[in-house]
Amino acid sequence: MRILGIETTCDETAAAVVGDGFDGRGEILSNEVLSQIAQHATYGGVVPEIAARAHVEVIDRLIKRALDSAGTKLDAIDGIAVAAGPGLIGGVLVGLTTAKALCLVTRKPLLAVNHLEGHALTARLTDGIAFPYLLLLVSGGHTQLVAVRGVNDYVRLGTTIDDAIGEAFDKVAKLLGLPYPGGPHVEKEALSGNPERFALPRPLLGRPEPNFSLSGLKTALRLEAEAIAPLSASDVADLCASFQAAVVDVIADRIRVGLRAFAEVAGHPTALVVAGGVAANQTIRNTLQRFATETGLRLVAPPVALCGDNAAMIAWAGLERLRLGLVDDLSAPARARWPLDTRGDEAGARA
Repeated sequence: MRILGIETTCDETAAAVVGDGFDGRGEILSNEVLSQIAQHATYGGVVPEIAARAHVEVIDRLIKRALDSAGTKLDAIDGIAVAAGPGLIGGVLVGLTTAKALCLVTRKPLLAVNHLEGHALTARLTDGIAFPYLLLLVSGGHTQLVAVRGVNDYVRLGTTIDDAIGEAFDKVAKLLGLPYPGGPHVEKEALSGNPERFALPRPLLGRPEPNFSLSGLKTALRLEAEAIAPLSASDVADLCASFQAAVVDVIADRIRVGLRAFAEVAGHPTALVVAGGVAANQTIRNTLQRFATETGLRLVAPPVALCGDNAAMIAWAGLERLRLGLVDDLSAPARARWPLDTRGDEAGARA
């Protein structure tokens, strides 16, 4: 099978064609991503109206580019997958409306994919791993520990009760005057900093439920920064290093608790999987690798190009759903909020 994927939930317009390989993994035939960082940099964050207009301006030619790069035509595609949420509703509508129009004209099946499911299944695209596995989903808007038991079968074990990890990185960057997008700049500054200079808290460390909390850590860093202002370059580096060290300690502790919760709902995991934009952070990856080695688990982390928002993961999730006959009709709604665990409540849908 070959699936066309479309992703427009935030500030990347993306289109891709993915096929099923012979070893359980997928085959990425094309993966086009057009970032809007330049349009939003002036504002220090994503402006929803600007994002939606930018998607409208490029989506048609980006889909054509993805098809051309894959060496295929629309009539040779077996299905059209689109991220139907969660995300900025204006952007979601652009992608979903485009996918519906293409399905209407070509009579191809529509696969309305949860953006989070795209992240959750990326490890099967790249590594062909078997279910069930423990997923750490970390990005600018999402922080969850999830038991992935199968396609369309997810149990949310833990979530953030305030900021997502990527959101906290970006807010810390803005507080310290670092450029947008902030997360990679915090990571870069931390490389030359002293992670032990500032005694920052580790929120929820040791708590029995595998949830996360970042707002208190972010506030503690702000107070430290204000106490020594004006900040020198070494102060900024030390603050970033101390913040990142606190985050990785929290992540390791929360996963340890999450493994116990996983055993109750899914048995023994085949792997520990990390996905989402923050999964590109090398310090976090190294911490997870050490944790996986200590616990005898295999760590699966996607290539950096597949950590952020992309259409290859949407196409693959669509392919997995099409295999099971999980096809949507043209009434499929655009969703600003959409919990991966359909049993989750609305409060958890934010994370």
